[in-house]
Amino acid sequence: MQQLREAAAYLQQQLQDFQPEVGIILGTGLGALVKDVDVQHRFSYADIPHFPVSTVESHSGNLLAGTLAGRRVLVMQGRFHYYEGYTMPQVVFPVRVMKLLGIRHLFVSNAAGGLHPDFEYSDLMLIEDHLHLQPANPLVGPNLDELGPRFPDMLEPYAPGLLHLAEEAAAELGFTQYLRRGVYASLPGPMLETPAEYRYLRTIGADAVGMSTTPEVIAAVHMGLPVLAVSVITDLAAPGKLKRVDIADILRAAAVAEPRLTALFRRVLEKL
Repeated sequence: MQQLREAAAYLQQQLQDFQPEVGIILGTGLGALVKDVDVQHRFSYADIPHFPVSTVESHSGNLLAGTLAGRRVLVMQGRFHYYEGYTMPQVVFPVRVMKLLGIRHLFVSNAAGGLHPDFEYSDLMLIEDHLHLQPANPLVGPNLDELGPRFPDMLEPYAPGLLHLAEEAAAELGFTQYLRRGVYASLPGPMLETPAEYRYLRTIGADAVGMSTTPEVIAAVHMGLPVLAVSVITDLAAPGKLKRVDIADILRAAAVAEPRLTALFRRVLEKL
């Protein structure tokens, strides 16, 4: 808690009267949304006390404060992953700091492999539930009572009201054919899954798979933050669609979906 307070105090001193309403975490290849943000403050992660530093090439490593669609937002240009060698408390550290700074909603995006046979490249999947299959959990250890309860309920980790707003927004924007709902499985990575692992994940109920998101969502639910999370389907892992993939393929598929994701987040912000 002391480290969280020190990081929040540093940012608050710089932000002064800026009171953030929504935190946004941008996933791999999904950084274009920042072009729509009227940025008032920009912080390198390296300058924020106790913040980890992004080591993934496609993650810029900045925290932006500004306005988007009339809302005051904090935007993470790049997130942290367990596979980078960070502990789970480090992975979720920024979400906790944003909560201390006053955010009331959390929006999350990620790049994911599509397990559902109906999914196609660059679809958007609204995450309605998840399978946390990471080897650790951000709530393990002494509970931070100032943040939330020892045993947070996870019946609705993704706010039904925000899911409904996102579906309304997609209908208004005219791309419901690219919008799905599904269950997201989070594995540690950094390697992609084997064919047998893809079959296993599909068998246990996953529609998409990635290497992030659930730690931040668990920490957010612990703190009572409503969450909207969207996976961009950047590769296909259903039978008959599985093929070799590299990071360049993932970034290309993410780039196709970026304008829709940006428009979706903007419209939901307007509806809050």
